[in-house]
Amino acid sequence: MQDHIVVTINGTEYLAEPGQNLLELINTTDEFVPQICYNESLGPVETCDTCMVEVNGEIIRACGTAITDSMYVNTVIETTKKAQKEALDRILENHELYCTVCDYNNGTCEIHNTVAEFGLEHQSRPFQSKHYQQDNSSSFYRYDPDQCILCGRCVEVCQDVQVNETLLIDWDREQPRVIWDNDVPIDQSSCVSCGQCVTVCPCNALMENSIIGEAGYMTDQSPGLLRSMIELTKKTEPGYGPLFAVSDTEASMREERIEKTKTVCTYCGVGCTFDVWTKDRKILKVEPQKDSPANGISSCIKGKFGWDYVNSEDRLTKPLIRKDDYFQEVEWDEALSYVAKRFNEIKAEHGADSLGFIASSKCTNEESFLMQKLSRQVIGTNNVDNCSRYCQSPATKGLFRTVGHGGDSGSINDIAEAEMVITIGSNTAESHPVLASRIKRSQKLFGQKLFVFDLRKHEMGQRADRFFQPNSGTDLVWLSAVTKYIIDQGLENRTFIDKWVNSFEEYKESLSKFTLEYAEELTGISKNELIEIAKEIASVDKLAICWAMGVTQHQLGSDTSTAISNLLLITGNYMRNGTGAYPLRGHNNVQGCSDFGSMPNFFPGYEKVADDEVRNRYEKAWNTEIPAEPGKDNHEMINAIHEGKLNSLFVIGEDTGIVDANINYVTAAFEKLDFFVVQDLFLTHTAQYADVILPAAPSLEKEGTFTNTERRIQRLYKALEPVGESKPDWIILQDLANEMGYRWNYKHPSEIMNEAASLAPLFAGVSYDLLEGYNSLQWPVERDGTDTPLLFKDGFPFKDRKAKLYPLDFQLQYSTNEEYDLHVNNGRMLEHFHEGNMTFKSPGIVREMPESFIEISTELAEEREIKEGAEVKLTSEAGEATGIIHITDRVRGKELYLPLNANGKSAVNYLTDNRVDKDTNTPAYKEIAVKMEVIKKKGKSPLPDHNHRRGNRQPQKGVQVERKWNRKDYTFPGNVVKQDG
Repeated sequence: MQDHIVVTINGTEYLAEPGQNLLELINTTDEFVPQICYNESLGPVETCDTCMVEVNGEIIRACGTAITDSMYVNTVIETTKKAQKEALDRILENHELYCTVCDYNNGTCEIHNTVAEFGLEHQSRPFQSKHYQQDNSSSFYRYDPDQCILCGRCVEVCQDVQVNETLLIDWDREQPRVIWDNDVPIDQSSCVSCGQCVTVCPCNALMENSIIGEAGYMTDQSPGLLRSMIELTKKTEPGYGPLFAVSDTEASMREERIEKTKTVCTYCGVGCTFDVWTKDRKILKVEPQKDSPANGISSCIKGKFGWDYVNSEDRLTKPLIRKDDYFQEVEWDEALSYVAKRFNEIKAEHGADSLGFIASSKCTNEESFLMQKLSRQVIGTNNVDNCSRYCQSPATKGLFRTVGHGGDSGSINDIAEAEMVITIGSNTAESHPVLASRIKRSQKLFGQKLFVFDLRKHEMGQRADRFFQPNSGTDLVWLSAVTKYIIDQGLENRTFIDKWVNSFEEYKESLSKFTLEYAEELTGISKNELIEIAKEIASVDKLAICWAMGVTQHQLGSDTSTAISNLLLITGNYMRNGTGAYPLRGHNNVQGCSDFGSMPNFFPGYEKVADDEVRNRYEKAWNTEIPAEPGKDNHEMINAIHEGKLNSLFVIGEDTGIVDANINYVTAAFEKLDFFVVQDLFLTHTAQYADVILPAAPSLEKEGTFTNTERRIQRLYKALEPVGESKPDWIILQDLANEMGYRWNYKHPSEIMNEAASLAPLFAGVSYDLLEGYNSLQWPVERDGTDTPLLFKDGFPFKDRKAKLYPLDFQLQYSTNEEYDLHVNNGRMLEHFHEGNMTFKSPGIVREMPESFIEISTELAEEREIKEGAEVKLTSEAGEATGIIHITDRVRGKELYLPLNANGKSAVNYLTDNRVDKDTNTPAYKEIAVKMEVIKKKGKSPLPDHNHRRGNRQPQKGVQVERKWNRKDYTFPGNVVKQDG
């Protein structure tokens, strides 16, 4: 095979890889070639024609050329320059330069920068208006056709990166333009407001509403005055040189007042990173970077536009103490002194184990570390937990049983690389939209097979190559039956099993009950379909399985997660890129919160508190005694309050009174507490029961690290000062510990991380120096800083380095009955996050989805004689909830779906009870049987007319530039040069 190819560029030889893009090679040299439509994250789009170069005597587009043989390239010959100028003139005919009074004049406008570097002083053709109106219908961004150069980047990113397939260019018009769906306003389309089109736009055609009138010194003007200023500028500045001199000066002035700070998204577990632009306390824009390791240039509606909560008027700004049954503002000294006094009194009277601590998956790793340190060192109890108890603990348990690490096997890149992806109980496109885009892209462009198993035919189900709707709670059965069939047919990976897996014979024997007939009866998936699934799985080389709360929030959540891992072991789908187990973490730092020790049975790094050697390490470091017995988890704490065994609770950043199962039972427990402390941004439902409320700071107001679903540790930096007298959680925890007589003296979160790294082998080499900027580390991290993007490369973390197949049984523990005849499923939705404490503070997001709803099937609607917008009451054995009906084909039969974002009378946890996963105490949120009472037979739909779910996607590959080239009014710039010559 040829190792390299010699390419001569302007007389200098360079080595190229076979198939390398010519423009990418040129960009590694000092040579300048215009390239306005090209974007490193998108690849060649081939619409702008500015990258004209001469290759072996012919003028071609550098971006559309792959290097296959030796080439002689000239980028500076006169004919090349003429062709480049011709292309730039065409762009400027479509784009009016008024840089000084443009909010995009921030040093990053690629038209401005290209024209300036090329040295173009005048354009041959004047700017021509396209006579289309601006589209201001979106809640978050606007489109100005008059400024659009039809580069197609927005189409490319929407079609083939985000894969929402909303944008296209209508090349058939007399004046082509970007359109949404089948040519409707933005807010009438399938646009999900991910903002990626705005991110890749090279000019001001697409801009965030939040930056318009805010970035420049002279841009906050009425449209009429702005137009007058544009015309005046054009008259007084005879060429582009003077125009750019003024605008560049103004742009540099902006740099002095606009801060750009790298942060990590505070919503789901994908771990998107980006620069947040702020001016004073205003958030101007969020800008993903190509160097973002988890997301690249991608974003979603919440990460791109969901930051209004930071400046909400509802933010808590001073400590509050309940006095005479209402809250009064107090100074920090009084609040901390009171909390310390009450904690000490309760500990003295009832013992350390009468206090409980719940950490936050919204807080940083360092803050989780301090929360469990406060619990163990200062109080002396292991009663500490976090919200992974509500969602991902069963997945962690299943992986610990089989492969020894409770995290994703690899990276998001590995999911994208897999030959086949299976998602189980995961509404990925709404819960983890950026990660879902990687799957959608691989399926669309590279033939990746996608099998989806879920109760509800959400977007991923609609896109799947095969979609299955197993009966609720039976995923373990079809997984085990498929695994049994693979073994019975001799399709298992014997080489992998013999070398890397223990307990095969015992496990094989345990599968005897999981026949195809048994699985068909319980799951509703036919024998033939089960066989087809098994054969597909066995036939592919690389399989990745993703799962979420549709698996874990059942009474057999841990066992089902175990069954997933068993299947992957049987087929040899560990230890290689493109394979493995991917439990998709829901919150931004639910992985890290558990990693850093806020768990009743584990120290940081998942070392057991019962291990004498490990415990002694912490006792020595902290000069204290720590109980050997695991503490109470979240579920056990609530039960213990009712039993009179837990007298005090400290909750940070968790709305336990809404998100825990069986709201009535949980809030009744709060009322029984002797002393209740809540630390949060807002007066949440939970905080209303507190005796003391401490005002905390969100991620934009502090530094620290988060760990995403890939085990990726990433730094966030402080962009804003804390509002009012609120403080970062780590500072509050330190102040409280010191008030209780300890001498914590952390000056910066990096010092907390250093302590964690010194104690927990899993993080031995983690340091802030290695996490600078967009750098990241995936645990385990060796002492020398070497991290582990792919787990298990050299074996599994057991003594003999072999994984373990784990035998399972199954007994159906849940079903509906004659009285409670409907099943309520629940989960996340794209626009809002969980109970909505943050997203309901965003007017734009609320406009997109103002309230929750109850999805029911068309057949159930007909049976109950109700229409869209009907109001119903759902009653379970635990409680009742009311809500507005949305009729959809996403659910079938007697299956209902209720999103988690409701925090009022529609909150799903009014219906859930105290049943839990038998191994982890994770509530069985997905096992709800209800009866329905119709309150009102029809009404206004809960889904706004402008919601993206009403749109009409228009799938195509890329921008279809060939349609531009085939237009009668298009001439290739190289041919124009030939004609002129």
